[in-house]
Amino acid sequence: MPGGKDSLPLRVSFIEFLNAVPLGWGFLEGQHAGILEVAFDVPSECSRRLAAGEADVGLIPVIECGRIPGLRVLPDICIASRQEVKSVLFVSKVPISQVSRLAVDRSSRTSVALLRIILERFHGRGSIEYVVEDPDPERMLERYDGALVIGNAAMQVSGGSLSVYDLAAEWFRFTGLPFVFAVWAVRPEVTLGERLRLFYESRERGLRSIETISRLYAGRLGLELAEVRDYLLNLNYVLDDNSRRGLTTFLDLAWEMGLIPSPPALEYYPLPDPLRTPSRG
Repeated sequence: MPGGKDSLPLRVSFIEFLNAVPLGWGFLEGQHAGILEVAFDVPSECSRRLAAGEADVGLIPVIECGRIPGLRVLPDICIASRQEVKSVLFVSKVPISQVSRLAVDRSSRTSVALLRIILERFHGRGSIEYVVEDPDPERMLERYDGALVIGNAAMQVSGGSLSVYDLAAEWFRFTGLPFVFAVWAVRPEVTLGERLRLFYESRERGLRSIETISRLYAGRLGLELAEVRDYLLNLNYVLDDNSRRGLTTFLDLAWEMGLIPSPPALEYYPLPDPLRTPSRG
C-alpha cells in the first residue's frame, strides 16, 4: 500500500457489469468492509483511476495492460469467453462490407480495440470512422451504420432486422482462442500481503453462488433466469493456458495495429499455490 501501511483500506475499482459479478461477489456482499474501499465504475473509469493512482487494484479492460506501465496482473483470474460472450456486440444496419461510420461506447476500451481488429485485420475493412458516443443503442443506430454495445445493455439487444455480431465469437472464429476481456491489475508500488486472498475468495464465493446471482440480476435486468444463468456459466473466470494465449495474441495484434504504444510484456503478481484452484458449485 502507499505509505507501506497494510492496515489502510485497499482501494479497489470494480465494474458491476453482470459478467464481473461472480468475481466481486464477496465484495458486493460486504464481507470485507473496512479492508476494501470499493468504487463501482465503468471500464474506462476503472482504468483512469488505476493509471492516476486513485485505485490500488482495478478490474481493468485488458487493452490497458499495454497502456498503463508497471501494472502486475493477478494470475489465474480473469473474465474470458469460451467461444461467445453475448454482452459485447457489434450491431449493424448494413453488411460488414458496407460499414463506413459507426458508434462505439465511450465506457469501453478493450471492446473498441477488439472491434477494430475484427473489422480491419480479419475482415480487411479500412477507412472506417469510429465515433465515441454515450451507450444508447437506439440513438447510436439512428445516426450510424452500426454500433458497439457492451455490458448489461447488450444483454437486452434484440436483432430484428439488424445484423448482430458477437465479438468474442468472431474472435474465436478467426483465431480458435478464447477472448479475455478483463483482469485484476495491481499498481507497482502496492503490496497486497494477506489481502491477496480476498480476490480469490471472492471469486470462489461467486462461482458457488451462480444460482443466487442469476436470480438477483435477472430481476434487475428484466431478463429470463435461464438466460442469465447460461450467460454466466458460459464465461471462464480462470486465466488458464488457453486464455493466456488468447490474451497475448490480442495484445500482439493491438501493438501491430498501433492501438498500444509498445510491445506487450505482462508481469504477474506473485501468487502462492493454494490460491490457484477455483471450483464451481
